[in-house]
Amino acid sequence: MGSCLTLGLILTSTVVYAKPSIVLILSDDEDLASHQVMERTRALIEDQGSVLENYFVTYSFCSPSRATILRGQYPHNHRIEGNDSPAGGFGKFQALGLGKSTIATWLQAAGYRTGLFGKLMNGYEPERDAPLPGWNEWHAVGGGLANFDYTLNENGKVTAYGTKPEDHLTDVLARKAAAMIRETPREQPLFLYVAPFDPHSPAQPAPRHAHRYEDEPLPASLSFDEADVSDKPSYVAELPRLKDWQKEALLRHNRERLRALRAVDDLVGTVVEALEDSGRLDDTYVIYTSDNGFHMGQHRLFVGKTTAYEEDIRVPMAIRGPGVPAGQRLKQMILNNDLAPTFAAIAGIEPPRFVDGRPFLGLFAHPDRPWRRSMLVERRQMETHELAGNAVFDGLRTMRHMYSEYGTAERELYDLQADPYQLENIADRSPAPLIEAMTERLAELKNCAGDNCRMLEDLPVEPDALPVAASGSEVKG
Repeated sequence: MGSCLTLGLILTSTVVYAKPSIVLILSDDEDLASHQVMERTRALIEDQGSVLENYFVTYSFCSPSRATILRGQYPHNHRIEGNDSPAGGFGKFQALGLGKSTIATWLQAAGYRTGLFGKLMNGYEPERDAPLPGWNEWHAVGGGLANFDYTLNENGKVTAYGTKPEDHLTDVLARKAAAMIRETPREQPLFLYVAPFDPHSPAQPAPRHAHRYEDEPLPASLSFDEADVSDKPSYVAELPRLKDWQKEALLRHNRERLRALRAVDDLVGTVVEALEDSGRLDDTYVIYTSDNGFHMGQHRLFVGKTTAYEEDIRVPMAIRGPGVPAGQRLKQMILNNDLAPTFAAIAGIEPPRFVDGRPFLGLFAHPDRPWRRSMLVERRQMETHELAGNAVFDGLRTMRHMYSEYGTAERELYDLQADPYQLENIADRSPAPLIEAMTERLAELKNCAGDNCRMLEDLPVEPDALPVAASGSEVKG
C-alpha cells in the first residue's frame, strides 16, 4: 500500500514537493435517499469528480464507524463496539490508546496541518476531554446532538454557543474550516475532518431552511412497512405493521432530516469556495460521505441503524481531486476501512501494519481492475436503550449477496441481483455449496487482521453458475 502521488511545484527556481490537501466532510446518519437533496454537493463534488456507488460502512453505528475512519480497521480490531462505555465511545477509544495513532497523527508527521471540526465520536465531553494528538486545530463538540446551545472545545478552551441563527453548529463549523483553509500558507498541505451532526436526530435545521419540504412525501420503497416479515430473524419477524402515528412521525422526521441536510450542503459550498479562493482547489481531494446510513420504516423497523440491511450499511460517497475523472461512477465495493489508507497514500506515506483497508485512488485510472469480492459487516454489542432489540450479528456482503448470522443462530441470505429490497430471505432454500461458502468466508473474515483481511476479501466466494433466485416481490406477491 505504497505512496500514490507527489506533485512538484517550482517556486523561485527551487523545487518544493507539495502534497495534495485532503478535506473529509462527514455527515451523520445520512442515507442514500436523503442525499438526493444535496444540490451543491452534487454540483461541486459529484459532477466534478466521481461517485462511489457501492460504498459501505462495516459497522452501521456512530462510534464504531468513526473509529474505523480514523484508523482504517474493522471494528473487531479496533474494539470500539458501541457508543457508550465500557463497550465503546470516546472513553474506550482513549482507554485503548487508539488516538495515539490515527490518520491525523500520520498526516501531521508527514507535514500536514490538520484540523478537526465537529463530532469526533460519542462520549467526548468538551469541558472534560483534552484535544487528541495529531490535530493542529481542534474544534470538537460533545455528544448532545444539538445545533444550538452547545459548547465547543476550541484548542483546549471551552466556548459556549447560543440560539442565534449564526450559532447553528453546521454553519459555525463551515466558517471555522474555511478560515483554516484561508489562513494556512499555500505551500503547507491541509487535512480537514469536518463532521457536523446533521441530519442526526433530533435534526435541527438552520432557521433559513425551516419551511422547506413541507409537502415532501416519504421516499418510495418496496420494503417500507414490509407486508410479510415471517422469514426474517425474530427481532424483525415479531414486529407489527407500522401504525398510523408511526407513519406520520416518519413523514415529519424525514422532512426535518432533509431541512437539516441543506445546511450541510451549504457547508460544502463554503469549504469549496474557500479552497478555490485560496488557490488550493485543484490540488485538494474533497471527500463527502456519512458515518452510517439510516432506516425509516423499511422492514417494519421504525427509525435507526445498526442492521445488515442496505439502508444502513450503504451510504453516499463522492470525491473530487487530482486525477479523479469528472462524472465517473465506480462500481467496486469500497469501505470506510479504506479512507485512512487512501489518505495516507495521497500523502505519500505508508500506514501502520494494523490497517485492514486499502487505498482506492488507483481505481479512478483503472476502473476495471480487480477489487475486493467480499466485505464483513458487524454488530458485536447489544445496546440497552433506544436500540434494544437489534440482534448481534456478523454479515458477509458480496456484489451479489448479503448473508448474516445472528447470535440467536438465525440466518439471512438475500440475492441482491434479484431482490434488491431484501424482501425474501432465501437462507433455508439455497444450494448447500453457496451456504457453505458464505459461512466459511464469514468465519474467516470476522477474525481477520491487516494483510489477511485484504487477502480474504479478494478471494472468490460464490460457486460458479448459481441460479438467480426469484425476487421477493414474485415469491411473496
